[in-house]
Amino acid sequence: QEEECPQFLNPDPPIIPMEYRTTVYFEGRHLDYYQGKKFAVGNSQFEFEAPVDESDEGNFSFMTKEFSYSANETLQLNLSIRTDKVKIDSKLMVTLYNCSYGRSDCSLCLAAPHDYKCVWCEEEGKPSKCVYEKLCHAPPTNTCPPPEITRIEPKTGPLSGGILLTILGSNLGIKAEDVENIMVADKECIFKEEFYSVSTRIVCQVGPMNEPQQGQIEVNISGKLGKSPSEVLFTYQEPHPSRIRPESGPQAGGTTLTITGINLATGSKKDVQVSVGSQPCIVTEFGDKIVCITGANNKVESVPVTMNYGGTTITVPQLFTYSENPTVTKFLPVNSFSSGGRNITVTGTGFELIQSFLLVVYAERPEAGKMNQKRFSGKLVTRLNETTVVFSTPPILEDPENYNITTVILMDHYELVVKNESHSFAYVADPTFENFTDGIKKQVNKLINAKGSNLNKAMTIDEAQAFVGDEPCNIKTLTETDLYCEPPEVQPQPKKRQKRDTINNLPEFIVKFGLREWILGRVEYDTRVTDIPLNLILPLVLIPMIAIIGISIICYRRKSQQAEREYEKIKSQLEGLEESVRDRCKKEFTDLMIEMEDQTNDINEAGIPVLDYKTYTDRVFFLPSKDGEKDVMITGKLDIPEARRQTVEQALYQFSNLLNSKSFLINFIHTLENQREFSARAKVYFASLLTVALHGKLEYYTDIMRTLFLELMEQYVVAKNPKLMLRRSETVVERMLSNWMSICLYQYLKDNAGEPLYKLFKAIKHQVEKGPVDAVLKKAKYTLNDTGLLGDDVEYTQLTVNVYVQDGGNDSIPVKVLNCDTISQVKEKIIDQVYRNLPCSQWPKADSVVLEWRPGSTAQILSDLDLTSQRDGRWKRINTLMHYNVRDGATLILSKMGISQQPEDNQQDVPGERHALLEDENKVWHLVRPVDEMDEGKSKRGSVKEKERTKAITEIYLTRLLSVKGTLQQFVDDFFHSVLNSNHVVPPAVKYFFDFLDEQAEKHDIKDEDTIHIWKTNSLPLRFWVNILKNPHFIFDVHVHEVVDASLSVIAQTFMDACTRTEHKLSRDSPSNKLLYAKEISNYKKMVEDYYKGIRQMVPVSDQDMNTHLAEISRAHTDSLNTLVALHQLYQYTNKYYDEIINALEEDPAAQKMQLAFRLQQIAAALENKVTDL
Repeated sequence: QEEECPQFLNPDPPIIPMEYRTTVYFEGRHLDYYQGKKFAVGNSQFEFEAPVDESDEGNFSFMTKEFSYSANETLQLNLSIRTDKVKIDSKLMVTLYNCSYGRSDCSLCLAAPHDYKCVWCEEEGKPSKCVYEKLCHAPPTNTCPPPEITRIEPKTGPLSGGILLTILGSNLGIKAEDVENIMVADKECIFKEEFYSVSTRIVCQVGPMNEPQQGQIEVNISGKLGKSPSEVLFTYQEPHPSRIRPESGPQAGGTTLTITGINLATGSKKDVQVSVGSQPCIVTEFGDKIVCITGANNKVESVPVTMNYGGTTITVPQLFTYSENPTVTKFLPVNSFSSGGRNITVTGTGFELIQSFLLVVYAERPEAGKMNQKRFSGKLVTRLNETTVVFSTPPILEDPENYNITTVILMDHYELVVKNESHSFAYVADPTFENFTDGIKKQVNKLINAKGSNLNKAMTIDEAQAFVGDEPCNIKTLTETDLYCEPPEVQPQPKKRQKRDTINNLPEFIVKFGLREWILGRVEYDTRVTDIPLNLILPLVLIPMIAIIGISIICYRRKSQQAEREYEKIKSQLEGLEESVRDRCKKEFTDLMIEMEDQTNDINEAGIPVLDYKTYTDRVFFLPSKDGEKDVMITGKLDIPEARRQTVEQALYQFSNLLNSKSFLINFIHTLENQREFSARAKVYFASLLTVALHGKLEYYTDIMRTLFLELMEQYVVAKNPKLMLRRSETVVERMLSNWMSICLYQYLKDNAGEPLYKLFKAIKHQVEKGPVDAVLKKAKYTLNDTGLLGDDVEYTQLTVNVYVQDGGNDSIPVKVLNCDTISQVKEKIIDQVYRNLPCSQWPKADSVVLEWRPGSTAQILSDLDLTSQRDGRWKRINTLMHYNVRDGATLILSKMGISQQPEDNQQDVPGERHALLEDENKVWHLVRPVDEMDEGKSKRGSVKEKERTKAITEIYLTRLLSVKGTLQQFVDDFFHSVLNSNHVVPPAVKYFFDFLDEQAEKHDIKDEDTIHIWKTNSLPLRFWVNILKNPHFIFDVHVHEVVDASLSVIAQTFMDACTRTEHKLSRDSPSNKLLYAKEISNYKKMVEDYYKGIRQMVPVSDQDMNTHLAEISRAHTDSLNTLVALHQLYQYTNKYYDEIINALEEDPAAQKMQLAFRLQQIAAALENKVTDL
């Protein structure tokens, strides 16, 4: 235990003076072990060691030496106790102190702590000083000499006084109470105790004076007077400011204001305050002229400039004008290489107000944020006139593409970002040049060619410089990959610095872009031409000329060969185009596969969002109806009074029994189909109602469908046009077949074909959203549909924004968006990412959420249209992220909209603004402005040539279709394989129905394979698969955007073309989407043929097996369907054609036998609450 260890403590005295031997007493504890032993005390720093005396048990003492140390006032002295050279304890500590340190006068000496026993010693023949009392051999002094004043700060003050005066000297008192009185130029100065420093400093506040005056300072310290010497005087004077320069500056402040006048250096810098209007002007220089920096002012106005000295306020006899802040209206060029040195001409307003300009570039990594922001300043600035300034861009980082770059003009203290409505000033990576082969370039045809990449990305011919040795090389051409320049006529000398290191004295070729130089090698002039004698030149020229004439004649005779060569040339160009498209496809496909791997992970995590059976059938059967989602069959709401509900339901069950009578149902269908007003739309809807009503007995439904089918086939065979059968859905039975296929293939869709179809949909969606999509025109840069192609080059950048969801945890979710996306498009992409593990039906709608941007401490709500929207006449542009200047890595907050909120609440519309928005609702545009009526009028008057040129320009962009097609090809192929492969699972319904068609063809002696092929195609691929392919939302819980739908339509059309046996003759006038898949169609046609052949060779599905399969579907799903609603809706047709149906039933012997007409009348009476006359 530490408390039981040997220890020494409680030294007395704890403090000992320097230069004096002192006896120190201390105690010892737990020393039983060392009984009878002698101790010694020591300190290594001062090489001190002394014996320890023991007076009685536990009490010790030792004598110190005369310690000498002048670096500090006090010093801790650690003492260690030893016995026989064994250290026992080293925790004993005393403090050495030095009376002389920092006490140069009597007052400071007498103010020392009482324990120190310091005295002011005045020995004869020695200088007076502060020492320990026992070191002074003369009587100590109790009183100090009179005070001395050596200097004052400041030396001047205003007549009103009120400023603080600092008096410096010695013997100015031992404590504040010693200061009795202070006089400055015979005027009392009020002592400020809080600033007093013993003996050396007194601070007082000078009083007012009636007139300018100069005088000495006098202090009374404990009755002793001290006066300042004659050269230390204080002057009362009156400042007189006369003018300011400049007389105006920007509202943002930062103007360096210079005030001139007389006696401005009154008091000190801290005593003068300058105000420009109500805003303080921070004083930076104090002297004969006062310089200060203006603060910001919230309005444009002329304001007085006031100066405050102590309590005196003086107004400068000149106003300062706050003017509008400068603006940038134009800047050219719009980018710079990262090595800088490019001259940027900035045009704007208010530049004349600015005293100093500086171009500053901030670079920050998206993930690091403002903490690791780097700053680069451009020094060179040239002011051309009041509206134009030229800046030289500073060099920045080598890889600007990895940073968020913001370029700012610092005008005095006002920062203005260099940007306009469409883009900001940008930095791009430096170009790369290829060095000359073997280091030497032969100058040929009076041109030198330098090769590289990105040469013209941020450079023009006029700015670029090239040199051969010391002399310039005149640049003629500058492209992305080539620079051509015309060298001097005569080979120049190498530069002086090169002469030691030259190859055959050849000059170096140097390219200079801005601040950076590239030395690509040396240039050797071709001098061979001048060596050729004239008698050789003539034959050399004449012989080739004769040869050319001869070749021309031969070529003229062989025009066909020339045409062949032309064809080969075009073919080679097309192959080149195809190669470039293939490369682009490969890159796009790789990107897409990486993205789709993430999608696949999401699919594995959340599963494919296949709709439940009821929603699926509702959408397939009733979504295309005129009421859409509000259709009574989807809502399932029966409009029946509660009092009659039981009666009606009972009657509907009776009606269901009636429908289960084959005689009644066949008569019912025939009667309706014979009515002229029973339209094709009504037949489709009726068939769907019938499907739901009979879903509990799908075997019976299939039997009815077969019966009606045989009748239909009979009609077409008799009419000798069997190929037309099943071409459309113009009869009830054709629609019944569509619904039957939909029912039977649901499980197959869910288990087999669903995944490739869903992946195809997601791949198209991702590819479309990767590029710009015009929210108004519904056109996209990446699409398969030429009519939906965005035929303009739109500048855009991909951004990754960090989204926080209100009430959605503390983690942000990174979402990829484009800076040209509208706010609604951004919301949709965010919702898509944030809620990707939920079904689409549970997602919030884009117009029900609010998107908030937090650029810093402020917050801004983003919306498609608001008061900041760009307007041009009647046109208004939809806001994008670029409009709000949202950058990569920005923070966005997604929150649900409150009940009271409206989508445009944040706009604070002025009266009439909302009305104007509504009035011009059709006059908004996003990426491409549609042609206005006036513009249309002009274009009608334009030349045919111009129209052709416009068409040609649009057709250039058609290569994008090829690119998208190549990227998506794998997904299209996967889907086609999944539905057209008989080696995989084939749904029993498909085999059953195809066998039925083969039987009927044989029965009617139809040997034409084309007819049977058409029947099968019209019953399955075109009737079911095309419908699902065009409408993925029928089977999946997804939202299909119009631009995605446009691409799906092209694939659906390709699927349809693959299923026909007709050969398509393609020409230049064929639609682009037909040409797009022309190459693949033949492969797909073969797949269809093989699929039909494979199904024919499969083991037949018996009626019993089919009925068992149908009974399972009925049992599994009927309870979930709105059967009662379907019966009620079917009855409406009975009601509408009541008399005709009754007549048909009464004329049919089988129906008469079963009293079907009577049963119908009873049901009608119950349903319509009327007394029957039967």
